[in-house]
Amino acid sequence: MKPVISTINDIYPAAQAEAQKQRYKNAVAAFAEHFGSIGEHRYFSAPGRTEICGNHTDHNHGKVFAASVNLDIIAVVEPTEDGRIMIKSEGFPEDSIELSDLNVHPEEKNTSASLIRGVAAGFRNDGLKVGGFRAYTTSDVMKGSGLSSSAAFEVLVGTILSHLYNGGMVNPVKIAQISQYAENVYFGKPSGLMDQMASSVGGFIAIDFKDTESPIIESVPADFEKFGHALCIVDAKGDHADLTDEYAAIPTEMKSIAGFFTCENLRQLSKDDIMLNINVLREQFGDRAVLRTIHFFDENDRVDKLVHALKAGSFEDFLSSVKESGDSSFKYLQNIYANSDIKHQCLSIALNVAEFSLHRKGACRVHGGGFAGTIQAFVPLDMLQQFKMNIERIFGTGSCHVLSVRPVGGTEVKVDE
Repeated sequence: MKPVISTINDIYPAAQAEAQKQRYKNAVAAFAEHFGSIGEHRYFSAPGRTEICGNHTDHNHGKVFAASVNLDIIAVVEPTEDGRIMIKSEGFPEDSIELSDLNVHPEEKNTSASLIRGVAAGFRNDGLKVGGFRAYTTSDVMKGSGLSSSAAFEVLVGTILSHLYNGGMVNPVKIAQISQYAENVYFGKPSGLMDQMASSVGGFIAIDFKDTESPIIESVPADFEKFGHALCIVDAKGDHADLTDEYAAIPTEMKSIAGFFTCENLRQLSKDDIMLNINVLREQFGDRAVLRTIHFFDENDRVDKLVHALKAGSFEDFLSSVKESGDSSFKYLQNIYANSDIKHQCLSIALNVAEFSLHRKGACRVHGGGFAGTIQAFVPLDMLQQFKMNIERIFGTGSCHVLSVRPVGGTEVKVDE
């Protein structure tokens, strides 16, 4: 294994190269302004991710198909010897932690400081080296977009520690696992491993989480433009406040069903186990828990079908699996709107506008965790302009993001200065 060091041209579309170079230069100036000076420094980047299939399966050791995208968090980093990590993120107060204290701080829950402390703790717990640094970061991974800005931030911190203090030799899978640990234990969000894995590894990847310590990762070459489609993420402008309980209920309900069979997660079971016991499961755990469990098993099968379709060059079959995934999320997983706030159903509106605009072509589905945030759409290129206009008429200018898939995950970046 060699340290991953990428150039601007490796990680951004050619049309964006000059603008991205300027973005890094601007970050250097902002670093110097905030910290008062800048010495020998290095550059790092971690991408957002898009989930294409495998909605809410990873936390029960399921299968997913995901990809890193061309939106990222970048950092200008200066190593220090003071035993502190200080990160100033554009638009936010500076976070600072002492490496002498990597215990969980309950008052830090749901803050970026908890993620920094958690990643550093994860490195140290795994026998890896940690050390101080100062960093200035700027991000175009929209918060609440389903592109997982928190995972990108965690992976960024892990990638910095890998390159500064471990020769860049920490495996991307290990960085993802440490990042998930930080989010679960320090930040307090019971997320699965998909977000961090897609950001850390990069490209199109199919992941089987049956063994989360050694997940099976397969790179799947694909180019949506060659199939005449664009990948769009639509920001439906939903409010993410107080949705943690809604997200947490999904793995909780799935694992309660698994517990009935004295299993830790659903991957240890089969759909037949559920159907043979469906009446007692409905009575004991309720219909929603059973439906979410059925979604889990069907979604795993869909990931396999989708990957097979892409390998075979059958884009229509790929789109069919994407549509099926979206339908299952709506009807069975039930993560399109919050039951605590049925008045606001922005994702349902977005899906309706997208389906109307696509005229039975392409595909659309909920994106990411659901309940608010974004939908995903595969739009024929000859319909893209009208699709974007229809979406932005409802949700505002800039609400429809046309993305490309980035071939590289978390990385150090070589920038010509």
